[in-house]
Amino acid sequence: MNRRAGLVAAAVTGIQVGLGIVATRFVVDQAGPVSLAFFRYALAFLCLLPVALKIAPWPFARRDVIPVILLGIVQCGLVIVFLNIALQYIPSARASLIFATFPLLTMVLSVVFGKEAFSARVAFAVIVTIIGVGLALGEKVTEAAVVDEGWIGELAAFAAALSGAACSIFYRPYLMRYPTVSVGSLAMLASVIFLAAAAVPEGLFETLPAFTDIGWLAVIFIGVGSGASYFLWLYALSNAGATEVTIYLGLSPVTAALGGAVLLGEIPGTATFAGLVLVLAGLWLASRQQPPPATGAA
Repeated sequence: MNRRAGLVAAAVTGIQVGLGIVATRFVVDQAGPVSLAFFRYALAFLCLLPVALKIAPWPFARRDVIPVILLGIVQCGLVIVFLNIALQYIPSARASLIFATFPLLTMVLSVVFGKEAFSARVAFAVIVTIIGVGLALGEKVTEAAVVDEGWIGELAAFAAALSGAACSIFYRPYLMRYPTVSVGSLAMLASVIFLAAAAVPEGLFETLPAFTDIGWLAVIFIGVGSGASYFLWLYALSNAGATEVTIYLGLSPVTAALGGAVLLGEIPGTATFAGLVLVLAGLWLASRQQPPPATGAA
């Protein structure tokens, strides 16, 4: 395993996710949220497929096909649906902060399932990163819920983080057996089929979304970027611990805040930069020491 390369891949993924959030703001009002996710992952799948077919047309044993499909549906399908539900009830900043517990949940699940040994250093780094994300999001975190049933949105955002954390742990056995791009392609195909069905109520197959020229460019950027980042994400999981990898998602809201300042004129405050410092400190702490493998870990 190449742990350092895995952490670099995780960092690039975190940054790309943040840039994808900024790009999504250009088109979020031009298509339904699930339809937009469908176009995103359909393009990502088309980017991965030629490489997967060239490397290994069909490397999977029959027993592993269903688990990889389910992981793809959860990772790229259910997580998106849960986040979309959350945004109907609570502000995006609060949903982002709850979703930032992703690495904390990954660490807990990794210890519970014996995949990683508990590390006080990594735990402290995760907490510092979450605090940094909270600062970067600023006062928007405390905004009132969109509707009275705000707890539904909070529960949905937590479900998204928990689902993603579980996938980050259970992908690893398949990444050890098969090429990363093959696992990513099959998982993403499953998510595209799932999202296509979920987008039917939004009229996905009745008329094409009315994207502007800039909107189509944004969708292409998001789709191609998602394909590359998903490959890097799985590569990172195959070369480093799940907790170490997921903590780099803390870069995404900070990148989104800075990207919004540059591209959308959303001027960040002092708290944003303080949050960035804490996020970087948390990443530095997490990468300082490789956690020892848990006794009896798979």
